[in-house]
Amino acid sequence: MKLHQLTAYLETRFPLYLQEDYDNSGLQLGDPSMEITSVLVALDCTEAIVKEAIDMGSNVILVHHPILFKGIKRIGVSTEIERIIRQCITHDIAIYAIHTNLDNHIEGVNSKIASTIGLSQCRILQPKQDTLFKLVVYTPVDSEERVHEAVCAAGAGNIGNYYNCGYATLGEGTFTPNEKANPSIGEAHIRTRLPEAKMEYVLEKNNIGAVLSAMKSAHPYEEVAYDLIALENKNTQAGSGMIGQLPEPMEEMEFLNHLKQTFKCGVIRFTALRQKPIRTVALCGGAGSFLLPQAIQQEADIFISGDFKYHEFFGAENKIIIADIGHYESEQYTSALLVEIIREKFPTFAVRLTVKNTNPINFL
Repeated sequence: MKLHQLTAYLETRFPLYLQEDYDNSGLQLGDPSMEITSVLVALDCTEAIVKEAIDMGSNVILVHHPILFKGIKRIGVSTEIERIIRQCITHDIAIYAIHTNLDNHIEGVNSKIASTIGLSQCRILQPKQDTLFKLVVYTPVDSEERVHEAVCAAGAGNIGNYYNCGYATLGEGTFTPNEKANPSIGEAHIRTRLPEAKMEYVLEKNNIGAVLSAMKSAHPYEEVAYDLIALENKNTQAGSGMIGQLPEPMEEMEFLNHLKQTFKCGVIRFTALRQKPIRTVALCGGAGSFLLPQAIQQEADIFISGDFKYHEFFGAENKIIIADIGHYESEQYTSALLVEIIREKFPTFAVRLTVKNTNPINFL
């Protein structure tokens, strides 16, 4: 398999437009046309990970955290990033990062954390805006079903757990072809009237190209009348963090010990206990302190994340428990998730999970 086939699948499943502005997800290093021998999956790309890839004969390293966030001015040996790049170029190893586009997907990092804890009824904590569009297209009534099937198959009409969603109203269309037109209905310079359906669909930003192409292919008109409108609606399938429910309430210390064991934490930093059972759990993999107000607003009993600063803990105000389990600890199962995602699509493909722990933090 070629590298571009793997990256195309990942970017279809977890579109790059979902990444944050500061991020640099995607192909970090390598030739998209290269033949893949095997893929090594890790949370971070370190020198130890590169050596592991070389030793096992993998020529693609798939990681969650990008190695290139800022511009570099030289590729020497003075920093780890420079040495990683040199080693990968020498051994023809590609590096691909799937970072906040995986964080912001409903089936991504936070979903894996939630399922590991044992949560149900999960939803995005802070849904994204500016990712949804409405397509309005006008078509002859007898072509309505064909156009509907085409645009839905291309990705339009998905709303939460429902698909093939659309709305149609009947009206009358009117047009007059000129002498250069090649109409499927009507004659030059003669006004035509006929029953038409106004069809409306919601679609995500990454599906616009495919949906418009499918619409035009299925539509009988030479010139298709349609509108594409940006929506203010929040996208419940994409965004930051997640919130869900435990099957049964747990005492606070019981739940904290459950977290510590499940995520193999060297330590958990947490705010004052509230002497209330834990039932509603909010979470965010990595550094998620920015979501604390949303967790409080949605009445979560506890908010789990990493990288909280000292003064940020005061934000709990006895309305919620903050549990900082660590950045690496919260995201450590992301690598296993990526292996599952690749094997789901390519069951016979050689993909390996690293045996290395890339956490730079130790506990005494």
